Amino acid sequence: MAPTRFSPGASDGMALASDALQYGPGLPPESELKLLGHVDGRRILDLGCGAGAGSVALAKAGARVIAIDEDAANVATTRDNAEREGVRVETHHGPLPELAFVRADTIDAAVSVYGLAAADDLDRIFRQVHRVLRPERPLVFSLPHPAFTLLDPDGGEPVLRRTWWDPSPVAWSVAAGGTEPDRARTLSGLFASLGRANFRVDALAEPEPDRAACPDDSWSDAMRWVPPTLIVRARKVA
Repeated sequence: MAPTRFSPGASDGMALASDALQYGPGLPPESELKLLGHVDGRRILDLGCGAGAGSVALAKAGARVIAIDEDAANVATTRDNAEREGVRVETHHGPLPELAFVRADTIDAAVSVYGLAAADDLDRIFRQVHRVLRPERPLVFSLPHPAFTLLDPDGGEPVLRRTWWDPSPVAWSVAAGGTEPDRARTLSGLFASLGRANFRVDALAEPEPDRAACPDDSWSDAMRWVPPTLIVRARKVA
């Protein structure tokens, strides 16, 4: 069975892990990876918030969270989950590149957990995030690892189903639970896009997933062979 496409706090059966920001299924939480740094009192933008697990976790840690998602149902669920957990999350429904509601140089950190996986125009999103971030503040995001998208997630041992340079959408990502197909990325393409937006990459992480901590509907045996998730931290260059 193909793994369910990871969505933070997905409302399709995955439990809302609202006490810890996680960048992918079965991965160590932010409290261990320490990519965002101190969040208490900081304004944090959550891009593609899903059902709000990350937004709620950050708010519970004291952050002032602004969450945006292109799916109105996700925005409503994020709002409901924040209310249930007794925290405040400012929510917005709309395209991720349209951040006109945020003033320039007012955000302390931006985060996206698989929220950029289906984005058509990363350059535009990165430019807008650069505009709203304070100088030297981080953008931390996770995506399906480019190596993982090459494999057939239904198989036992790894079977290649596409080339590294294939630009076509990742077809199985919709069948596995997405509403839009994931876009194929390469490391060089990501670095080039971030560089064009005047970001400096200062951290990459490819954590090995813990099978015991991964929901059954998000696990694939292919995750034993290559990292399923790529995590990038880039800082705004003034």
